[in-house]
Amino acid sequence: MPSRRFARISVAIDGSPIAHEALLSAIELAQCCSSDLEIIAVAPLLPVYVAAAEPYVSVNVAESDVAHYREVADSAVKEARAMGLTSVTGVVKEGVVIDEILSYLEKHPTNLLVVGSRGLSTAKRILLGSVSNALVAHARCPVLVVRGRVTPRAA
Repeated sequence: MPSRRFARISVAIDGSPIAHEALLSAIELAQCCSSDLEIIAVAPLLPVYVAAAEPYVSVNVAESDVAHYREVADSAVKEARAMGLTSVTGVVKEGVVIDEILSYLEKHPTNLLVVGSRGLSTAKRILLGSVSNALVAHARCPVLVVRGRVTPRAA
């Protein structure tokens, strides 16, 4: 009988190739553990840099970005269902990626979060931040970071 230790698995995706690897890993785990799968996509706010003298800058996510991430999530749900999962849902949030994922997981607890890692250089990680590092540090559940498929070498 399959384990229910990971009864609910969530995967955060953004449409990138490494996020697709994370999705495939989450689907495989959900199949092995007979888990429900939740697919989360976040249409990100883009940073806006203005002079300190500016009184206020309204920042919104472009509607085209929301539509793009909705399509990313819908496509991932279809792929998971095509691979045999029956309990799959997708959700699209808007905002700061890390904050939105953590907020969603607070309201909808999961047993495992799967994310991809882009493998940013040290400089880019310092300047841009790392979503996977932040989720590992702040999520209240185990986090599996997928770095891509590794092909075993022949002996």
